[in-house]
Amino acid sequence: MAPENTLAAFRLGAQHGFRAFECDVKISADGMAFLLHDTELKRTTGEPGIAEEQPWAQLSRLDAGRWHGPEYAGEPIPSLSDIARFCFETDSDLNIEIKPSPGNEAHTGASVASEAARLWVEQARVPLLSSFSISALEAARAAAPHLPRALLLDELLPGWLEQARELDCCAVVMDHLLLDASVVDRLHAAGLFVMSYTVNDAAVAERLLRWGVDGLITDVMDRAA
Repeated sequence: MAPENTLAAFRLGAQHGFRAFECDVKISADGMAFLLHDTELKRTTGEPGIAEEQPWAQLSRLDAGRWHGPEYAGEPIPSLSDIARFCFETDSDLNIEIKPSPGNEAHTGASVASEAARLWVEQARVPLLSSFSISALEAARAAAPHLPRALLLDELLPGWLEQARELDCCAVVMDHLLLDASVVDRLHAAGLFVMSYTVNDAAVAERLLRWGVDGLITDVMDRAA
């Protein structure tokens, strides 16, 4: 496979026939929306520091591929603009996970939503904005209310469904270990789509689809296509 949150991974997915993708998006110190999962840069670039504290000129020069394998050395961190262009060229859908650093939730939510709205202006198909952060989703709704939203869950706390409704979400995306047929039915009865992460086992995927899950997120593209 290819290094996460890079154009190389998107291109590999397209080669396997995928036309729907998920990525993690942050905001640089000078306001650029870019792809990265972690708060810190170390794991995927080998560089020290907090990603969102760096300007885009610095982030764009980092090597986000070498850690995954020598064949990906020099693969840069992509901007959200790069990914939008890929989606337009390949006629692909996108789930943007808003991935703020702690304490930066509202700013990141508003900035990512505003940039997504700008990039996908006048497009018939727009990206889904998802996040574990309530504050980020609230800010995203205020900044770009026309873009669809999804609440991400890694545990089922009291009031989780009501929270999704209050945020005017169209979907809930949750860890597949939280799902069973009754949870899927409850979400569908509320008019919400059900998506699940990270589904890398064929038997698990078959069970989820049998329960009526609407979408699966995987990172084993060669086995899931």
